[in-house]
Amino acid sequence: MDIPWTDIRHVTKVDPAKPLPDDAGVIADTDLVIVGGSDDVTESNTLEAIQSISRLAPDVPIFQEPYSAEQVSTDTLDAVDYLSVPAVYNGDRDNFVGKHLDLFAEIARKPDELTGSSVPIVGDLITSKGVDAVERLATKLIGEGYVVQHVDSAAAGVSGVETAYTSEQVAGAALATEMFYDFPIFYVEYSGTYGGPEDVKAAARYLDETVLLYGGGIDSAAKTMEILEAGADAVVVGDCYHDDSALYQRTIPGR
Repeated sequence: MDIPWTDIRHVTKVDPAKPLPDDAGVIADTDLVIVGGSDDVTESNTLEAIQSISRLAPDVPIFQEPYSAEQVSTDTLDAVDYLSVPAVYNGDRDNFVGKHLDLFAEIARKPDELTGSSVPIVGDLITSKGVDAVERLATKLIGEGYVVQHVDSAAAGVSGVETAYTSEQVAGAALATEMFYDFPIFYVEYSGTYGGPEDVKAAARYLDETVLLYGGGIDSAAKTMEILEAGADAVVVGDCYHDDSALYQRTIPGR
């Protein structure tokens, strides 16, 4: 599936460890759903969330954004459009390059000998399907250049982030994402707090082909527009979808 990025301005992040709201169907008004979270996320609750969103919003693309191998299976891969893997620039080595190198080194070594526990990110996928799974995975796996700016958040904890980037460092990470790593997505993540437009402005000037996402503290139409006008391609909204559906709807451009 090709994602129509020029039409995507609003992304909803669904945390599988949290219950969906009573009026969960409002998610049909978003442009893209990312399923993932930092705490208490399993393959089982991830698959349940993906299947629920698919029923509620059958026309909305769905990504899975895993933090560990245990969250991914052949079932979750089959159920989503893409598996988006964060490479956290200001995290520890394992969460930027280590787990990705380990994954592809294992795949290249001997796919038929792999065990699920030895393969970061994809769990039992390679073991169960062998070379065919490698080919299928290649069509769905995309990298995200990622900066986590809220150092006290769960996302920072699981990715080894100890220091937030300055706006100048965010700009450098954005430039590296497009010019060097060639990831299709650059994501500035404030994890429940509102970081304002400065990092977005710094990143946007260096991005042409790469999609710029901003997440964190979006709980009003005014904040949505401030971030979009600063240069983000889309805002990512999470907490208020789970907590306050009426507020969530006001974050959607044009509502």
